[in-house]
Amino acid sequence: GFSPTTTLFFSGIGTLLFLIITQNKLPSYLGSSFAFLAPIAAAKAGGNMSVALGGVVAVGVILAVVGLLVRQFGAGWIDTLLPPVVTGTIVMVIGLNLAGAAKGNFSKEPVVAIVTLGAIALIAALSKGFLSRISIFLGIAVGYIYAVVRGGVHFDAVKSAKWFALPDFTSPTFSGSAIVLFLPVVLVLIAENVGHVKAVATMTGKNLDDAMGDALLADGVATTIAGLGGGSGTTTYAENIGVMAATRVYSTAAYWIAGIGAILLG
Repeated sequence: GFSPTTTLFFSGIGTLLFLIITQNKLPSYLGSSFAFLAPIAAAKAGGNMSVALGGVVAVGVILAVVGLLVRQFGAGWIDTLLPPVVTGTIVMVIGLNLAGAAKGNFSKEPVVAIVTLGAIALIAALSKGFLSRISIFLGIAVGYIYAVVRGGVHFDAVKSAKWFALPDFTSPTFSGSAIVLFLPVVLVLIAENVGHVKAVATMTGKNLDDAMGDALLADGVATTIAGLGGGSGTTTYAENIGVMAATRVYSTAAYWIAGIGAILLG
């Protein structure tokens, strides 16, 4: 139910804020986090989109506070409170919750789904290096082209849309019962951000522990702003790790361009 253009717009804003707050030390793009999908669906079932946005804002504020604490006291306490067995289980549960959505989409267009899934498997198995790392993206492109050829994609909305327009903004409302549903998401975002920082440090050979607090703070601020305007919560995209590992390009300039591009597209 979220507006794709609004979410894209705020992911671009969030990316630029992330780069500013981390002082250009961490290359990353802040995209919409899958961790929010289950609580958003639950919150919408009991209210409306604005109630779900209130949960997104709450997560952002809590994550920003965690970032400030890490800035002050370091990140060692996070490793103690959230060992891999805990964070891994949380991420696994989120994946299992998303399985229903995948099954529903598969049932609607089984032939397109099989073509897409087959393309991903073949590209991953037969290609090497960079192509292998973007097999999911290439598989989606193959499935999309197949859907267009068989008449399953309609462009009427594209033809009638304006070339330039502002995204649809929505204000949040706050409900205690809805916010409780979102609290586990904080743990996921902490795990994702910490993992991202550690992965970048491993690839670049730099000690980035001092940037951990800034990364959490930046993601918290970006998520808060997104929730205030109608966008989904953000997170450091792990997909970027694969891209950087394949290209050996760690320049934050690439992410400045990506963020500005997302804002313009939104």
